[in-house]
Amino acid sequence: MLAAIVAITPLAIDMYLPAMSILADSFNSSVTTVQQSLSIYLAGYAIGMLTFGPLADRFGRRPLVIVGLSGFTLVSTLIAITTSVEVFLALRFLQAFIGAAATVVVPGYIKEVYGNNTAKGMSYVSLIMMLAPLVAPSLGSIILGFADWHMIFASQALYAFGLLILVLIKLKMPSDAGNERSQKSFFRAYYTVFSREGVKLNIICGVLTSFAFFCYLTASPFVYMEVFELSKNMFAILFSSNVGALMLANIINSRIVGRFGSKRMLVMATFGATVSASALLAANVFGLSYHYTVAMLIPLMGCLGVMSVNADAIVLMKFKQETGTATAVIGTLRFGFGALAGPLLALFYTGDAVPFSALMLISVLLVVVCLVLQTRQRAN
Repeated sequence: MLAAIVAITPLAIDMYLPAMSILADSFNSSVTTVQQSLSIYLAGYAIGMLTFGPLADRFGRRPLVIVGLSGFTLVSTLIAITTSVEVFLALRFLQAFIGAAATVVVPGYIKEVYGNNTAKGMSYVSLIMMLAPLVAPSLGSIILGFADWHMIFASQALYAFGLLILVLIKLKMPSDAGNERSQKSFFRAYYTVFSREGVKLNIICGVLTSFAFFCYLTASPFVYMEVFELSKNMFAILFSSNVGALMLANIINSRIVGRFGSKRMLVMATFGATVSASALLAANVFGLSYHYTVAMLIPLMGCLGVMSVNADAIVLMKFKQETGTATAVIGTLRFGFGALAGPLLALFYTGDAVPFSALMLISVLLVVVCLVLQTRQRAN
């Protein structure tokens, strides 16, 4: 059930990607405007995490899950019947913001359920988080095969409503009563995370890695279906192959990270990402076919996956008592900066795949800069 609750985020992000051009036509708007809905969602989710985190500590987790799923159901229903792109964008923000109330409490529940085996529980939820975006675009394409885009958001509302019923019946924990922890102590814990030595640059590495991924996530419908003129079904297949590369890379990383260590894995993956991102940009600058873009994105996404998990691991190993807060910091910053992908892609819009390729390469190169700065700091 906890994994199903967490899955509402990737479903809400990825399920409507095949319908972006259809949404633009329906609203009599542009694809770039509709693309902003993804960045707006990420911003709403980041703000929601910051808002509902301390509220969960104050009032208990179960009330937040109920509020989050109820609100997500209502807002998703409103999105399904909207006829204005402006209202659509505003509702996407609310969908993410209120949905965060349900998902932000899941790590705490996992810790309570699994105890000393919390890592096992988190691994299971992480697998669901990767599987959801793997199937979400395909689900969206299937729905578009027999209905219009409205049904995509109606199905999200039905999914959240079903979860709400299960939560009301099944989800009961001793910790649901809440406690008296204050917002002041919550934000003091955030300060502790940021002030810890050797943490900032690794957090930045993780944020930059996620930004590169969100550049791909935001631009992929336009690049595949508009620039390369591929079908919705082909887009779903190619998108799934990239998510599959992420999953495979995480499996490989889990097998060999014990031998090489997180730091070395981060460096090796960054090298691979630099090569792949450079080749991706070159392929699009010279106007090569989509086969070259696909061929470069698969290793690039795999490398980004390895970079992400190892940057996070390095940060979390710095903490014993504030692991939960450190995780919240990482998540909030990732979604917050990920929200910048859409506006930047719109700002540098050229009608081809060059802007997203360039932004991904710049992100990876900035990770290289962070790693060099870390090396110099240790040398001094």
